[in-house]
Amino acid sequence: MNILILGAGQVGSSLAELLANDPDNDITLVDLDAAYLQKLQDHLDIRTVVGHASDPNVLEEAGLEMADMLIAVTRSDETNLIACHIAYALHKTPTKIARVRNTAYLQRSELFDRSQNTDALTIDVLISPENLVTEHILHLVRHPGALQVIDFAGGKVRLVAYRAVEGGPMVG
Repeated sequence: MNILILGAGQVGSSLAELLANDPDNDITLVDLDAAYLQKLQDHLDIRTVVGHASDPNVLEEAGLEMADMLIAVTRSDETNLIACHIAYALHKTPTKIARVRNTAYLQRSELFDRSQNTDALTIDVLISPENLVTEHILHLVRHPGALQVIDFAGGKVRLVAYRAVEGGPMVG
């Protein structure tokens, strides 16, 4: 799978390292920090491109035309959103993922829901680290002692995993 990762911060470089371990993945990492990209390229089996993540020419140089997936995790929400939209506009990149921290974007579903708005941004997955942490903490508070809490069907079904202890109420 050809994967473009935009942003070589903690998340982007960690993703590049994890995804590069799969021999079926071809990873290209885009960032402005040439020295850091060189360090990563020396350490990992990845391609790197120096440039601004929402610059169409930089994206083309990074191999946007062949990308199966674009993951935008720069420090700028706007850069992440625009880069995903450019990927769709230029080459209909199949999967576009953007990290977004500003909840104002997340509260406006019409910005991303093409069934509501044909001019909506074409982003397949929005990830909000702050919302994920908040949800995780809420699950832990609501289910003390749970090892894992997973919601399905838009929160209508929930799987809660607990460790069964010998002699406890769940054993026997």
